[in-house]
Amino acid sequence: MTPARIEEYAIIGDTRTVGLVDRNGSIDWWCAPRIDSGAAFAALLGTKDNGRWLIAPKERVISVSRSYEKETLVLETVFETASGRAAVIDFMPPYFTDSTIHRTVEGREGTVDMEMELIVRFGYGSITPWVTSTGDGLVMVAGSEGLRFHSPVPLAGRGRSTVASFEISPNTRRSFSLTWFPSTAPVPLPLDSLAARNHTQRWWRDWVSRCTYNGEWRDDVIRSLITLKALTYGPSGAVCAAATTSLPEALGGSRNWDYRYSWLRDATFTLASFLLSGYTEEAAAWTRWLRRAVAGSPGELQIMYGVGGERRLTEIELDALPGYQGSKPVRIGNQASTQFQLDVFGEVMDSALTAARHAFPRKIDWDPHLLLAILHHLEDVWTEPDDGIWEVRGPRRHFTHSKVMAWVAFDRAIRLAQEFHYLPQQRVGHWAHLREQVHAEVCDKGFDNELNSFTQYYGSKLLDASLLMLAPVGFLPPDDPRIVGTVTAIQKELVDEGFVRRYQPDGSVDGLEGGEGTFLMTTFWLADNLALMGRSGEAREIFEHLRGLTNDVGLLSEEYDPSTGRMLGNFPQAFSHVSLINTAANLSTPAGPSMMRSGRAASGGLTPPPSR
Repeated sequence: MTPARIEEYAIIGDTRTVGLVDRNGSIDWWCAPRIDSGAAFAALLGTKDNGRWLIAPKERVISVSRSYEKETLVLETVFETASGRAAVIDFMPPYFTDSTIHRTVEGREGTVDMEMELIVRFGYGSITPWVTSTGDGLVMVAGSEGLRFHSPVPLAGRGRSTVASFEISPNTRRSFSLTWFPSTAPVPLPLDSLAARNHTQRWWRDWVSRCTYNGEWRDDVIRSLITLKALTYGPSGAVCAAATTSLPEALGGSRNWDYRYSWLRDATFTLASFLLSGYTEEAAAWTRWLRRAVAGSPGELQIMYGVGGERRLTEIELDALPGYQGSKPVRIGNQASTQFQLDVFGEVMDSALTAARHAFPRKIDWDPHLLLAILHHLEDVWTEPDDGIWEVRGPRRHFTHSKVMAWVAFDRAIRLAQEFHYLPQQRVGHWAHLREQVHAEVCDKGFDNELNSFTQYYGSKLLDASLLMLAPVGFLPPDDPRIVGTVTAIQKELVDEGFVRRYQPDGSVDGLEGGEGTFLMTTFWLADNLALMGRSGEAREIFEHLRGLTNDVGLLSEEYDPSTGRMLGNFPQAFSHVSLINTAANLSTPAGPSMMRSGRAASGGLTPPPSR
């Protein structure tokens, strides 16, 4: 068995963990009880012997169609064979009990012979559980972990897997469920799948009903918002970058990273999208999570944490897994958690200003003491080189984007003090001096007159897509000749078949071998810049091109290879869906997020969503 193409996966989730389901009816990835726990199904990074759950027709499938039930994360896959049609409905109820996958098989036409194969391997495909029959299913235990499997049809053992065969015809339904539980706790009783499905539908539709976005492309925005909510760890409020680890940035390459953690940068981008769409509760939960994670030492602020606020994310390689289509190594943990990245300070301060602009400072409850401590620390470190936004593993440098985001931090502190009285007025003069100092340095050292462009780091001749953030954050107006020159240079040097690469490959900068695909988020950023410049026709063309990349259920990965037409990188990727939401708003509303973030919106603030 070879794992499906990345774009052939859909997701199910319960705001605690996420499962990946391919078009053939196989769940190839599932970590429980948390999104960053060890996987019980790891076929995505190996073979079916590393764990999967298949439900599909026995005979040859003529066609497959998939869709989510409207405004939910309930997935329906319809298989057509010569004998008829059958549907598999997959979902996970989002309430705070043990995570459960429900799989319901329904007959639609004719009589279809179905097969079920369950292979559980705890610990990322390495541990075969002890299996006990319960009469209506199985209990599978290994160490501290247990799974309760309920089956409406007789089961049989085959090797180290569990199999079943059954017929499905119109007006018949067979419901299976798989529940994670601590092995030291009592075995849970199986849940009623029909009731769970009704609950899941209501829960997601109630959540979607809070959305205040009514612009063009609403369906695309709703699907992206649901995806971002699925990547949120409900018990803590943390927002994950993606649901997977080690999906490669180039097939067969070694740029394979674990994204099942909460990056402050990614999370602040996500929260801005939630806020723009009316979801203040998610922002409030995340700010509480951040305060717990940072604790009493803002000077030790990490760029990422575990979903519970864990700081130690030691990176190790799993040699037993062959990797997605041979892309090794498979990594869990992330060494980048120890990196120093200046831009996260700016992102956090910008997120606080976005919250204030929505007129909910008390509800979102940004702690001014935390913000002041972050600013105090930034005053001491902004002049130092850092590791940059892309987490390069080469030497630290004075990355231009990083310095710009330090400018953003001081600028947002001034606005929070002057416009919203959220920080002390007596510090404004000091922050204004620092803001001017950073701005002057970036314009002097980060701009190359020969290239007519800002550069990746001070004194270099290299370009970087992160420079596309200079206008949207308000560092310079979009019609400033230096911004226009930078966008032109990036279009000339970093665009590949309409998509933007993150930077020009240089081993001395990123310290890594091999290449990568084009980056979807930075391509959205190009559209945002063009929209700010008034070139909305070009911006819409790029946006529609990107919309066309979403798979059949509206999902995007991190990167794309235009030469092979394949998605690359971890999946689904929060950055990509955040950018889709923001660009849609930039193109369909008078004062989109880029206008607001840059300070160019005439209103000076977003209209708060109506109370509900």
